[in-house]
Amino acid sequence: MVPKRLYLIDATAFCYRAFYALPGLSTSSGQPTNAIYGFTNILKKIIEDHQPDYLAACFDISRKTFRQDKFKEYKIQRPEMPDPLKSQIPFIKDIVKAMGVKIFEKEGLEADDLIAHIAKLAKKKGIVSTIVSSDKDMLQLVDEDTFVFSPYKDSGTLYDKAKVLERYGIAPEQIPDVLSLMGDAADNLPGVPGVGEKTAVDLIKQFGSAQKLIEKVDSLKKEKLKESIKHNTQTILLVRELSFLNQPVELEFDFDDLSLGKEDKKELAEIFRKLEFKKFLKGLLAAEGQVAEGQALKDLPVLSCEEIAKLLRKDPELILSVAPDSKFSFLCAGQAFVVSDIAQIKNALEDSKIKKSGHDLKNLKLALSKEGIFLQGINFDTMLACYVLNPAESGYSLEDLSLEYLGSNPQGVETVFLLKDRLRRDLEEKSLLDLFYKIEMPLVEVLSSMEITGIKIDKRFLKILSGKIDGKLEKLIAGIYKVSGREFNINSPKQLGEVLFQELKLPIVKKTKTGPSTDEEVLTRLALEHELPKMLLEYRQLVKLKNTYVDVLPELADANDFVHTSFNQTGTETGRLSSSSPNLQNIPIKTELGSQVRKAIVCFDKESVLVSFDYSQIELRVLAHLCADKTLTDAFLSGKDVHKITASLIYDTLEEKVDSSMRDVAKRINFGIIYGLSSWGLSKDLHIPVEKAQNFIDAYFSRYPGVKDYIDKQIALAQTQGFVTTLLGRRRYLPQINDKNQGLRFFAQRQAVNTPVQGTASDLMKLAMIDIHKEISSRNFNSKMILQIHDELVFNTAKEDLKRNFVDLIRQKMEAALKLDVPLVVSVKSGNNWLEMEAAK
Repeated sequence: MVPKRLYLIDATAFCYRAFYALPGLSTSSGQPTNAIYGFTNILKKIIEDHQPDYLAACFDISRKTFRQDKFKEYKIQRPEMPDPLKSQIPFIKDIVKAMGVKIFEKEGLEADDLIAHIAKLAKKKGIVSTIVSSDKDMLQLVDEDTFVFSPYKDSGTLYDKAKVLERYGIAPEQIPDVLSLMGDAADNLPGVPGVGEKTAVDLIKQFGSAQKLIEKVDSLKKEKLKESIKHNTQTILLVRELSFLNQPVELEFDFDDLSLGKEDKKELAEIFRKLEFKKFLKGLLAAEGQVAEGQALKDLPVLSCEEIAKLLRKDPELILSVAPDSKFSFLCAGQAFVVSDIAQIKNALEDSKIKKSGHDLKNLKLALSKEGIFLQGINFDTMLACYVLNPAESGYSLEDLSLEYLGSNPQGVETVFLLKDRLRRDLEEKSLLDLFYKIEMPLVEVLSSMEITGIKIDKRFLKILSGKIDGKLEKLIAGIYKVSGREFNINSPKQLGEVLFQELKLPIVKKTKTGPSTDEEVLTRLALEHELPKMLLEYRQLVKLKNTYVDVLPELADANDFVHTSFNQTGTETGRLSSSSPNLQNIPIKTELGSQVRKAIVCFDKESVLVSFDYSQIELRVLAHLCADKTLTDAFLSGKDVHKITASLIYDTLEEKVDSSMRDVAKRINFGIIYGLSSWGLSKDLHIPVEKAQNFIDAYFSRYPGVKDYIDKQIALAQTQGFVTTLLGRRRYLPQINDKNQGLRFFAQRQAVNTPVQGTASDLMKLAMIDIHKEISSRNFNSKMILQIHDELVFNTAKEDLKRNFVDLIRQKMEAALKLDVPLVVSVKSGNNWLEMEAAK
């Protein structure tokens, strides 16, 4: 008869191990989850891989145990359980219970003692025990019916008597004897001075036990060792007693209580949702055999035009969804359906009076446009709703949202319907409905229009530019080889490291797991000492420029030489827009060749020009409004050069005596303060001593005390409520704002200061875009908004619209987008391409 198998988990030890092995994991609201995630992984692995008959998790319940009564220094060096770990223990225990696993914990005893006691009771019942632990102390329990399994390193290590003997050279029951001689630093148990693990093992192998060693100590030949053992006899006996896992324990249970119970899937799903464990939640649902998105479409009825019209008369609201196979499904008046031909529902989709809801409506609108359908009446986007609620989510797919909010795999349009109701309630509860309905939803129409329009590129110019870069690269590579003294693979960090640090003997600035770093920061620092790093930086810039833009833009262009980038609303935590395929936000402007990419972006035809509208110092103006510093506010109200004013203040000189270098320093400080500029950062940026940089910053804050007050208040607010907001209520959660790790905490503090500034500037830009888009449509302008890059809007402007005061209108709309205590100022340039532009009147 095959004996039953019991697995006993050293739970507290694994909680600690997971906590330190997976730093930084937390929910979007700031609840740490690293220990929970790591422990759950271990528990699931034990259950799935080993399928035990019985299973229990043993926890330490308090620091005070009987061992402290016998030796007050026992574990005294160990700090209290960190608060971020302490907050996770209740979740871990809830997961253990929901997975049908028995928990053991008892005041005054450690998990080790509970495990030892249960294993011995199991042995009497003929049950084979496997202790899941990486603690060496546990090996003393190994015998014919008891094993220790350490789950780390590949598939883990199973210790039986032979394995213990192979690893340590002694029998399992001799482990306490070895510990009594060598001590245990982890538990603050003292050892015999001069005795390490090797000596302790040799002595126990020779004498059999600590007691026999003490009895025969005079037979030792080494006088120093002999005297050391004699002087520490009582300590040896005490440590052996404390290390021995054979304490009397009162536990009332039946082994049937340890039978692996049935999972409470509903409870687990709720916990995993709360902790944002999408992987575990998805696995849980997959085990239940729930259908995935799209599979339910075949079960939906196909409705006729008349039936659809009848539903719309009941409820003029339409929910739509698209499956991975590009098939659309719809829901109206509680009825989900499909159509045999999308044209059947064209009128309803183009009727602005019928409200439309869906997931990622911008892409749905683009998909429908390819079918000749112009979607109107856009009302609620579940993707954007989730983004507004939590801009730090790792993903906003329908599957992610369905798992997180509904605890189920997505099942078409019904999922969107359920999500909409849930998300709308959450938006209302957090006072985010205005932001959602007045900014994010109207912006869908604006961005989709911009994407459909696209930007026009000059392919011929890019081909010429590509050739120029090839020629420059060829000369540069030859120069690199000459300076290096040999040829090598410039793109190989390993080979590059050999040249820089072994052959040229340049100093190693920082290291990675694979060797000395050769990243941009390192090369920039080394460029001050040698010409090769400078050449390498130029090489990388040219290769990136060629592979990202110059050669790629023509490949992305359509038959009419238009490139249609994707503008992303959910790409940043501050609310800024980003773009992809291609990323137009990062087109270089500071280098001569890099700026040439802008020259390749041209007006559509001879009857139009490109016009650029750029907010002047928008973030500084927002900062002035938020901090209400009188000096900073007055600088903008006066219409003077704010950087020059700042320079005069920090240098304590007259404005007319401020030169360009002084102004540049002031400019760097003005903008740097918003991003949490430190004295070290400023000294590195300006190549000045840290002390001098700190003096500049101190002078800045003494002249602008309102800015310092704003920074302090923002950090304090974030520490109290866990998030910060923009002027229009956009939230950003900062889970690391109270972290004990100084680096994480300081980074969160910088975000607490910067987010309201940058986020408000982003909201302001979006309001302007929405208002301008409406104005262009209502006035029947032929001009098109084509680009939004940072603080700039670019239009392909029909020359006939220039005669209709188009420039004045756009400038006016941008400068009036949001009322601040300081004026918004927009500069305007125009030209036939994006690089060669001149100031417009």
